[in-house]
Amino acid sequence: MEILWVLMGLLMIGFVLGPFVMRRRRGIELVKPGHPDAADPADYGFMRQEELDVRMPGPDQDLLDVLDLVQRTQEHRAAAQLLAGTEAEGERRWQRVQAFAGAASLELQQRPGGVSETPGGQWLRVWRAEAPKDAGGAAVHAEFLVQQAWRTATPGTDEFRIIMEEAKAACGEAALLAPGDPIPYIIELSVARGLAYPRAEFEQLWLKILDRAPNHMGAHLAALHYWCEKWHGSRELATQFAEAAAARAPQGSLLAAMPLFAVFEHLPEVNLVAGFYESEVVTKAIHGALHAVHSARADDPMLAHVRHLLVFFLVRSERWAEAMSQLIHIDGHVGALPWTLSPDPAAEFAVYRALAVAGYEANGGSPATLLR
Repeated sequence: MEILWVLMGLLMIGFVLGPFVMRRRRGIELVKPGHPDAADPADYGFMRQEELDVRMPGPDQDLLDVLDLVQRTQEHRAAAQLLAGTEAEGERRWQRVQAFAGAASLELQQRPGGVSETPGGQWLRVWRAEAPKDAGGAAVHAEFLVQQAWRTATPGTDEFRIIMEEAKAACGEAALLAPGDPIPYIIELSVARGLAYPRAEFEQLWLKILDRAPNHMGAHLAALHYWCEKWHGSRELATQFAEAAAARAPQGSLLAAMPLFAVFEHLPEVNLVAGFYESEVVTKAIHGALHAVHSARADDPMLAHVRHLLVFFLVRSERWAEAMSQLIHIDGHVGALPWTLSPDPAAEFAVYRALAVAGYEANGGSPATLLR
């Protein structure tokens, strides 16, 4: 099966549209689109690759409507109203703050401005100028600065540090405007990673979040990065953090999926171990995430994040039917790990989706047998 992953990588480089794969009981083979034996994701009602939404992990129509309005009119009031009506401690508010900040950051990247052109994201500047006491606007501005640092500067450089210091100050301003809101502190977790907070300082920041939203999945994912080997921790520290979160997770919480995210953050760049994805560590993490998904509320905003990562691991483990069971819930949106790490998230997702379909059919599955 290792050769299949090599071929898959080559296929992603060569094709813009999603790949097609042959499904036969003797195995899975890559074939050209249109081949009579090709497994076609469209047979399952899945969206075409070019229709996949790369902005979010799952649906949030209110956010999409407001984003479209703000970007079309360059008027911030609808964004302010949406955030004001979104529960402060919940996951959805955090996702919406990220989305507004990301939209402004991408606008600025696309339209940096000049003598005769207004820079992109001007609506956020106007928002902060016209409503300096608006906690929502302050949080979006702080997250905007964080995203600007990661998008436009190299960690460790003076430019990166300057933007991150500005973001840290903006987090403090946002926290003063809404003392019980965990979001300014969640935003600061990325600042802490970028500026390499000492562990004692990071842990003080983390305690502020636990006091306000102890079961916030988005906060735990942001904190996990700090503890990872590639930043300021190690594989062991990241695993301990994730397993502790899973152990104290209340019934129905997606925190039980945290160990799977810790495994993902420490995947080997080149897997030379046969059966790695069937190993005890990976299998245990997958089962924890599956349990979390089955126990979670259907409207949990973080549910799609866990499902997307499960698709990656279930396909790699050749657990085709289980991968298909996750795909039917998330297809259409690809703004989540692991796809967002790719220059073309939709293409990356389409590869795994096609492999899941092919593997499912190679083992006797069909659109008629897929439980929805």
